[in-house]
Amino acid sequence: MLDWDRISELREEIGVEDFAEVVALFLEETGEALSRLAAGRPTLAADLHFLKGAALNLGFADLARMAAEGEARAGQGGAPDLASLAACYRSSRDAFLRGAAAKGYLAAAPAVR
Repeated sequence: MLDWDRISELREEIGVEDFAEVVALFLEETGEALSRLAAGRPTLAADLHFLKGAALNLGFADLARMAAEGEARAGQGGAPDLASLAACYRSSRDAFLRGAAAKGYLAAAPAVR
């Protein structure tokens, strides 16, 4: 579900303080993108592309895979499984926050949507 090697690498690359900011921004922007997708706004392909890239960057491997699959379906005129995508985000987010807390990666849990 999560690529902890990538998460650790990113934290080392950008530093502890910036890592917390990146995590908070990721959670906020991902929540917003999922809200747009749920509302059926016409930014489907762009939002899925964003989710794929952001998830890959932060090590959310399953979410990145699902977003890429959804993006491919949308590009072919199909409908991505947005409910499964949102569920994957929530379970990945929760696992990340638990794991990050256990590893001491975040001083305080960021606000989540």
